[in-house]
Amino acid sequence: MALQSFIIGRIKSFSYAYKGAFLLLTTEHSAIVQGLAAVVVTTLGFVFNISAVEWMLQTLAIGLVLGMEGLNTAVEKTADFIHPEYDDKIGRIKDIAAGAVFCSAVCAFAIGCIIYVPRFIELLDL
Repeated sequence: MALQSFIIGRIKSFSYAYKGAFLLLTTEHSAIVQGLAAVVVTTLGFVFNISAVEWMLQTLAIGLVLGMEGLNTAVEKTADFIHPEYDDKIGRIKDIAAGAVFCSAVCAFAIGCIIYVPRFIELLDL
């Protein structure tokens, strides 16, 4: 009985997580742009036949940015729910959460440049 309850609980948790990821990627403009960027670099990965290590770094970067965007969105929505009118302290909290997304996006951009700039340079030299 306990095992069955555990399994049902994990299935419910997965369904909630899937629902949250779906909502993030279909309703939040920043996440939609980031998701499209993920599709582009994933396609480029196949086109340029990147290495396993490059795939790991690229996948980690995509997950980091989308994960941070999800947390940022949750912080913003929670702050807006708790305190709908403008407040300097809430604004600062939201700015810090957005800054975390920015930091992860800069790192992801750097990883993308390290992986793809040499390949595009080589392609242009032909």
